Amino acid sequence: TRITLEVVCESLRAIVKEMRASIIRASFSSAIYELDDFSCALFNPQADMVAQSDDHPGHVMPMPWSVKCAMEDFQGNIFPGDVLLLNDAYRGGTHLNDVTLLYPIFNDGELFIFPAVRAHWADVGGMTPGSYSGLATSIYQEGVRIPPIKLYERGRVNEGVMRLLLSNMRLPDERYGDLNASLGACRVAEQRIEKILGKYGRTLVLDCISENLDRSERRIRARIQDLPDGEYCYEDYLEYYDGDVLDPVLMRLRLKVSGDQLTADFDGSSPQVPGVVNSSLAVTGAGVFVAVKSTLDPQGPVNSGAFRAIALNAPEASIVDVRADAPAGAHGEVRKRAVSVMLGALAQVIPEAVSGDLSGTSFPNSIGGYSKSRDRSYVYIEVPAGGNGGFLEADGSSAFVNVDFGSIRSIHNVESLESDMPLQVRSCVLREDSGGEGERRGGLGMRRELRLCEGEALYSVLGDRAIIPPFGMHGGGPAKQLSVTWERGQTVKLFGTPGKVTGHRIQKGDVVIMESAGGGGYGDPLNRDPEDVRSDMLSGYITRHRAEAGYGVLFTGEWEVDDDRTSALRLDMLGRRLRLTVKADETYPYIGNRGKRRAVRLSEGTITGLGVRVGDLIELMGNHPAPLRCWIEFGEEVEQDICPMDEFGRRVLGVEQAESVWVRSLPGPSAAGGMAV
Repeated sequence: TRITLEVVCESLRAIVKEMRASIIRASFSSAIYELDDFSCALFNPQADMVAQSDDHPGHVMPMPWSVKCAMEDFQGNIFPGDVLLLNDAYRGGTHLNDVTLLYPIFNDGELFIFPAVRAHWADVGGMTPGSYSGLATSIYQEGVRIPPIKLYERGRVNEGVMRLLLSNMRLPDERYGDLNASLGACRVAEQRIEKILGKYGRTLVLDCISENLDRSERRIRARIQDLPDGEYCYEDYLEYYDGDVLDPVLMRLRLKVSGDQLTADFDGSSPQVPGVVNSSLAVTGAGVFVAVKSTLDPQGPVNSGAFRAIALNAPEASIVDVRADAPAGAHGEVRKRAVSVMLGALAQVIPEAVSGDLSGTSFPNSIGGYSKSRDRSYVYIEVPAGGNGGFLEADGSSAFVNVDFGSIRSIHNVESLESDMPLQVRSCVLREDSGGEGERRGGLGMRRELRLCEGEALYSVLGDRAIIPPFGMHGGGPAKQLSVTWERGQTVKLFGTPGKVTGHRIQKGDVVIMESAGGGGYGDPLNRDPEDVRSDMLSGYITRHRAEAGYGVLFTGEWEVDDDRTSALRLDMLGRRLRLTVKADETYPYIGNRGKRRAVRLSEGTITGLGVRVGDLIELMGNHPAPLRCWIEFGEEVEQDICPMDEFGRRVLGVEQAESVWVRSLPGPSAAGGMAV
């Protein structure tokens, strides 16, 4: 009956929730018990995820790939008491820090279900404490790569494997504790599953699992069926440095809707590079699914049945389907960029259902060293949350985890941090002016300052959106990019490769300043209610300069809105917007060295009129909600106020030959002199 179906399925979800509670109580690493950077799920022998809870989408959605790989490696050779361990980023993993434990449970001599835990281990070896390296060129620099192995065999631990793994990781006692926390959670699941089987029997439980998967599939297919058939295009970038030269890589998407089936085709995306901007197809697929599920069916259950209606296509050995031996640590950045390009494409189909772009990076920071006062080593991990995009009904949320981060907490607990490690939080505030301008403002990022209180340490960060900002929708403005600096004495210093740092040595008294990106705006900022702009300014969310220059709002001496002057200024700002006429041109539009970025060739007069330089980044806005980003190149043969554009670019913007596009220059460092050609 339907009641029995619901009771069984919710019982399985309750098991996953209890697994989570067990891990939080028993884990050793603050990355788990403070940041909640772990996930639990149940799988059947066919590698279908049958239940999950309040988990991290970036963990649970790639996990079926990992389970499938383990099943393939040990087909017919899995027995009661076996425990499997893996973190291989090329085989369904995310980054190497995310270690997956699989605990097969048997019933009547047959494999019945897999409780699984994917937990972020704060260090898995590699070239830097925390195993984060913004400038790694090979996966071997990112830590120990674990293929599917038996850590326990028929109930007996493989001591040799255990010693081998822990000997190659920093803080081995902490790693051992986190491993046992995962193992203990799976044993709790085993006890609860035995009770369910005793009450309902194997056949009924399997029937309920099968029906739950099928109805999840029917539900998502019904949502896709409501979309108009067609192909919808978008593209975006990740920031790769070839040495210290920025050479962005391209993520290019054709989203195909046919009946109740959706295909995300990433053909044309950049080949993989020796830098931290690659990830696996499992991770890319997670980003696709997050965008589809959160946009079309946010209330429905998440299981493998809902995945069936979505197909993926990607070139092998590319940034979206990485192969050995390229780095794969950028799983968060690739997943978030997949969400971004999906939002850009879905905006052409359901324009009112999407938001401005997310902050666009997981922004993991790590500080590692030895504390003499505590007589032990330490590794600090934090992922300062950024802003979310504005949307139809409201402004974006500020300093809040993006939708693909699920249960992860946005701010590391200060008391726990300062008691466990020789670090002091000097400040933690919202970042003024960081949200994208819009009728609905993008959410703000945060500024967090950490002071090293003793000794020396190594600092690393693996971020993105430090140069290319999150985009707005429906004319909304871009958000402010992330920023990382460090302070010694009275001097604030920059890093040579913004957003990507490996093992920078800091000393007692130094301060690391982490500023996360905001979210993109939604709607024309000149349409924002002037009273909302005033409220933002008085609340410290925006400066007076942003209120005037971005929103066209002027104030009286008493900080009241000057309605007449505001109306006049907004009308003037609207009239000064620059527009170019599109000319169909199928010349290959991309330039770069190892990377690939879109160039737009403009006349000298047009470049001067725009107030920009060759190499600068601009965005074009057409009839579709999302913008098209381009880098300016000089086109000697191009006429004044003409914008040559290939078919893909025209499809992104929804424009035809002779239609006009609105041009906006983007904030941040000029690309001139600092870009690969």
